[in-house]
Amino acid sequence: MGKKYYPTIGLEIHAELKTQTKMFCGCKNDPDEKNPNVNICPICMAHPGALPVINKKAVENVIKVGLAIDGKIADFTEFDRKNYFYPDIPKGFQISQYKYPIVSGGHLADFDVTRVHLEEDTANNKHDRGNFSLIDFNRAGVPLMELVTEPKTFEDAEIAAKGASIFAKEFQLVLWYLGVSEANMEKGEMRVEANISVSEDKNKLGTKVEVKNLNSFKSVEKAIKFELDRMIELLENGKKIEIIQETRGWDEEKQKTFSQRKKESSQDYRYFPEPDLPKMRLHEAFDLEKMKKELPELPQAKRLRYKNDFGIKDEDIESYINDKELGSWFEEIAKILNDKDKVKIASNYITSDYLGLKKNNPNTKITKTQNFAELINLLANNKISSRAAKNILAMIIVKDESPLKIATEKGLLQKNDEGEIKSLVEKIIAKNPEVVATYKTGKENAIMSLVGKIIKESKGSANPQIVVNLLKDLLK
Repeated sequence: MGKKYYPTIGLEIHAELKTQTKMFCGCKNDPDEKNPNVNICPICMAHPGALPVINKKAVENVIKVGLAIDGKIADFTEFDRKNYFYPDIPKGFQISQYKYPIVSGGHLADFDVTRVHLEEDTANNKHDRGNFSLIDFNRAGVPLMELVTEPKTFEDAEIAAKGASIFAKEFQLVLWYLGVSEANMEKGEMRVEANISVSEDKNKLGTKVEVKNLNSFKSVEKAIKFELDRMIELLENGKKIEIIQETRGWDEEKQKTFSQRKKESSQDYRYFPEPDLPKMRLHEAFDLEKMKKELPELPQAKRLRYKNDFGIKDEDIESYINDKELGSWFEEIAKILNDKDKVKIASNYITSDYLGLKKNNPNTKITKTQNFAELINLLANNKISSRAAKNILAMIIVKDESPLKIATEKGLLQKNDEGEIKSLVEKIIAKNPEVVATYKTGKENAIMSLVGKIIKESKGSANPQIVVNLLKDLLK
């Protein structure tokens, strides 16, 4: 590749909001409903004369998101009609927001946010029925929040794809922490669309292509990378004219994008204010200062606190950020231990050994914080070896009892008595003349083989440092 190309990415993310009822009617908002067309009524099915009513909780949820990303909450806002005809839209238009979104501006994970607005979701098309399609209207009218980012220019395609995926993940975390959406991508509760362009000039945007149907973070990365590579290849071959403004889909099976339709502009939707809904004055309807104060600790703030208070590894921090229950458990243990070095040891055991055991046995339960803290204290105070600690951990997640009790009963308490350990060392030396001979030829690493055998013989109870010192003395 001769020239330097600058990719620019903008994201549009839709998330279904967690409310009891739909956006403009009293029908149940239930993403897990298996029976088709049961959560419907004359309003969400657009029967003549049926009038919508705004779901205040949905508006409140969008305001929370706006406050969390430091966006500006509109004083005046309204709903608009977005006119387009698809079989999954009962009205023949979608109630959305255009000129006056609830949230303007904001910032998250290296992207500036343009707006966050509220609309209603469409129905579900079912295309797996032979020569015809069916429509399930249970989802029609569910509160749907859309976040739109500003376009961001990156140095190369890989960094661009990764940056977009990081943003989407971070936004999902914010939604979880605020409790406003389950944002489950597999269920379609969060959908990502990427606006992609490439230019030789860092300060100019190329022709924009929108890629839809991105239902996992891996798909976000792969689709953006594929599309950027496709565009760059066309530019390299002098086929700039072939890059047209269009909507493309992502084919997970073929791992490539495909053309769907020419991209619409806002004029095509003929937006106008929704006449059946009142205008809203949000600063009067909500106590924004109180809402701001009541926001939970958000992922980025938690990351900084964990780094400052505990000094643990970034990978460990991400484990706790992504699993709030695990993070709370870790914090309780850290409070009991009240020692930065011990907390680091605890974190290592949680994110490697405990999560490893949990992965192999999904029914593994979190142990009592007191017992886990006791295990770390025994290890940090050289009362047990690391091997014994791992064995005890595997026991206490099955039967949650005192690690000291287990260590005493199983003979796992570390032996520091040199006389007792010496007889064990002499026994292993006598049994392994070949290893001893190898060590004496100058291959010092051979001693570790003897250390391992001694530790094993002692069931992990012999202090490794004393073992090494005794071996060196006896093999002089």
